[in-house]
Amino acid sequence: MDAPNLQSRRESTDVVVIGAGPAGLAAGACLRRAGIDFIIFEREDAVGSSWRRHYDRLHLHTVKRYSSLPFLPFPNDYPRYVPRTLMIAYLERYAQHFSLVPRFNEAVQNIRRDGAEWVVESASTTVRAPFVVIASGYNAEPVIPPMPALQKFKGSVTHSADYRNAASFIDKSVLVIGMGNTGAEIALDLAENGAQPTISLRDGVHIVPRELFGIPIQVVAMFAGGSLPLKVNDVLFPPILDLALGNLARFGIKRPAQGILQQIRSSAKIPVIDVGTVEKVEDGAVFRDGTKRQFDAVILATGYRSNYANFLPAGETGAPDKQARDSGLYFVGFRNRVTGLLNEIGKEAIALADDVAQRRVLAAH
Repeated sequence: MDAPNLQSRRESTDVVVIGAGPAGLAAGACLRRAGIDFIIFEREDAVGSSWRRHYDRLHLHTVKRYSSLPFLPFPNDYPRYVPRTLMIAYLERYAQHFSLVPRFNEAVQNIRRDGAEWVVESASTTVRAPFVVIASGYNAEPVIPPMPALQKFKGSVTHSADYRNAASFIDKSVLVIGMGNTGAEIALDLAENGAQPTISLRDGVHIVPRELFGIPIQVVAMFAGGSLPLKVNDVLFPPILDLALGNLARFGIKRPAQGILQQIRSSAKIPVIDVGTVEKVEDGAVFRDGTKRQFDAVILATGYRSNYANFLPAGETGAPDKQARDSGLYFVGFRNRVTGLLNEIGKEAIALADDVAQRRVLAAH
């Protein structure tokens, strides 16, 4: 007799949540409090999988007061800027607190619309639901741009997704390509632990201190963004930052023409939040342009992309900016704003649960 076909399994629920990182867990907690049935699919084997993959020294760049998920603050004994290990512990505790049991090792393969419902297909099951929450995250897949020159490079090439610490780079000359928050902090980690890093940056970059005169930069940005016009903020910030960090142009680091808040609003590009890299630059790190130099290793800090386009139907991939609620499709965790990604995740999760609850009431009448 033939083995049973797992794909023939059929289920139904109110909401399917895709992803068990901070966004998926927050969505699940809010749906749980609203008394709404849901299933969480997670392609990895644990909650917070992207946090588990990040480099060892990573901390939140936003303060814990504004970065906890809905209805469960960070413990009082956590430091202001939560480290990676404690963030993972918090996510595990959050899932347990709200009785969230994701289906691990269950990658979603396809989502399609069928009448008034969505059909979500994985390797082992098909689930029908009127609502779907995409919470698969920004950092689902590493971006590796085409670099023909690297094919001839004899040293090691590593994407930042696979970087853990500097142990294997001690006494080596390392080129870090890209100066976002990840590239800047990996370069700092290398410099502090016996490697000789050089950062390559193609365009201008905004750099801000983690704290501005003792006040967390997140709090400064939240106040400034809500009290002054955007263009005024973008004129005021540069001289203040020069006072706090020094004029970085003397090291070859130029600011983009677009102001900080304008850049965040138009492209969701967050400035580099300095946790010590600038001091290392002043101590002698070199930023080179148009020159040649030999390196032992290259680390690609070239970013990540989301992966929902792999399973969403054509035409839905632009929805994070529009929240396609009319079709019952929601996105949580794709809006980078001055308030911080985790802060936005909390707001979005609460809003989606409220919206789903209201739609269920309307449908019942």
